[in-house]
Amino acid sequence: MTSMGLLQIFLFFLVLLALTKPLGAYMARLFEGERTFLHPVVRPIERLVYKLCGVDETAEQHWTHYAGSLLAFSLAGILLTYLIQRIQGVLPFNPQGFGGKLITPDLAFNTAASFGTNTNWQAYTPETTVSYFTQMVGLAVHNFTSAAAGIATAMAVVRGFSRRSANSIGNFWVDLTRATLYVLIPLSIVGALLLVWQGSIQNLHPYDKIATLEGGAQTIAQGPTASQEAIKMLGTNGGGFFNANSAHPFENPTPFANFLQVLYIFVIPAGLTYTFGKMVRDTRQGWALFAAMSVVFLLGVFVVYPAEQSGNPNLTKLGLENAATDTQPGGNMEGKEVRFGIPASALFAVVTTDASCGAVNSMHDSFTPLGGMVPMVNIQLGEVIFGGVGAGLYGMLMYAILAVFLAGLMVGRTPEYLGKKIEQKEVKMAMLAMLVLAASILLFSAGGIMAHFAKNAWINPPGPGTANLTNNGPHGLSEMLYAYTSGTGNNGSAFGGFNGNTPFFNTTLGYAMLIGRFLMMIPLLAAAGSLARKKMVPVSVGTFPTHGGLFVAWLVGVILVVGALTFFPALCLGPVVEHFLMNNGKLFSVLIMGFWS
Repeated sequence: MTSMGLLQIFLFFLVLLALTKPLGAYMARLFEGERTFLHPVVRPIERLVYKLCGVDETAEQHWTHYAGSLLAFSLAGILLTYLIQRIQGVLPFNPQGFGGKLITPDLAFNTAASFGTNTNWQAYTPETTVSYFTQMVGLAVHNFTSAAAGIATAMAVVRGFSRRSANSIGNFWVDLTRATLYVLIPLSIVGALLLVWQGSIQNLHPYDKIATLEGGAQTIAQGPTASQEAIKMLGTNGGGFFNANSAHPFENPTPFANFLQVLYIFVIPAGLTYTFGKMVRDTRQGWALFAAMSVVFLLGVFVVYPAEQSGNPNLTKLGLENAATDTQPGGNMEGKEVRFGIPASALFAVVTTDASCGAVNSMHDSFTPLGGMVPMVNIQLGEVIFGGVGAGLYGMLMYAILAVFLAGLMVGRTPEYLGKKIEQKEVKMAMLAMLVLAASILLFSAGGIMAHFAKNAWINPPGPGTANLTNNGPHGLSEMLYAYTSGTGNNGSAFGGFNGNTPFFNTTLGYAMLIGRFLMMIPLLAAAGSLARKKMVPVSVGTFPTHGGLFVAWLVGVILVVGALTFFPALCLGPVVEHFLMNNGKLFSVLIMGFWS
């Protein structure tokens, strides 16, 4: 690791820390119904939205009604996006003339489920498949609404802890509207302008065709990129306007733009931890969650960064060894942009998988085995390390419930968290959400491996480019495992050697995304409803403090141990064994200096 690389990482963390409190305090005032500095401008628009939609902003909902509203809104958005894709050929803003036939029914289902669940998995090439209208109305709108639904769910779960003897946890429509109008849209406007300033494009022009220096022809895709890029990051969506995502110079033109983008990914999830502390009337609780997230985040960065800086030891066998360090000269630059280098690429990979973002500025498939394992593990932990907007907070609260339950078992007393007794229902709901995540990842991955070898035209249609896995051996297993991990975890990134654009994989990955989103949200809303009805328990000498270093260490331990016990066997068959085989000179379909190993 270099001093400049370390400086980049710590500068990023310090800026994030500085923004957490002001943004978190702003969101706490907003979701508790207090006036903010944006009210003079936005409040009239908010009232108009309620009037047009017939929403009574003073009426609150039981958790079942809240969950029903969430599901109905999400289903309507998914169906609308499916329809837009299928008829894009007759819709406006389509200068390239892309027709609906470019998007098959299974691909349209996959994409609609993907953007409706904040996953933004893309089994298609955006610049050759979807029109500007589909990008802006079908996909970018979901970037706002799915992110706002995540924030709304988090606020409902927080109210479960903050309220006493209440039968309601808020109003989904009000939370959704406020998250969109007061948080996501203003931040996206500022974010998009900063990206335009750095060189990101924003237009509705037809694609340009140019002659290359060699006399050939090349098509330069364009479009309203900066506006979609800002909400793609701020909403932890991750779907790229171009296939190369944030490695594309139109999406991510400069190192400073790259710094802004990783900051966009974390800033709202980090701020929500302080929002939580303010709403439960004890900011120390929010900082404890922030500290636990930070510890696991930094652990990941300082595994990926040195792994990529050391590179592939097999290059020493080709006479490229560095006598001083016995490492690959310059580190592992395969799949990375030279303008960003290893530190910014490693930081981006960890941040985007800690959050349910999935945007990439380098190819995770080209990372070393350990460097590629960390992004996968980040998602498998539930993406609670800051996590997606809203999803990271309610996912971390799920682990907090489990942590205080286990602590209570150890000392032989009923566990409490924030003055609420954690009893049978809350633990069952937390475990249900956790088990659904693991079952979806592991069962779908096993089914995908079996399907990969099946002789079935629906699973593996004949023709060029239909092989599901580019690599064999443990790396091939990692590609499949990463795909269903990413889908279930609503991340959207991938090991690029996996081709999921077949009817079988489009369909099963779509189901994995829906399961990972809603079968985690609904149990936690049920737990929130149960907690809201409870009275506060006075603090006693036997109460386990949940704001200090001991709780932070215990919470981090529970997160890592649960993840290790659940996914460690699968990881051993994939990236772990690949790491040891790599050090023993065995590679899997990796091109080194023109020779296949």
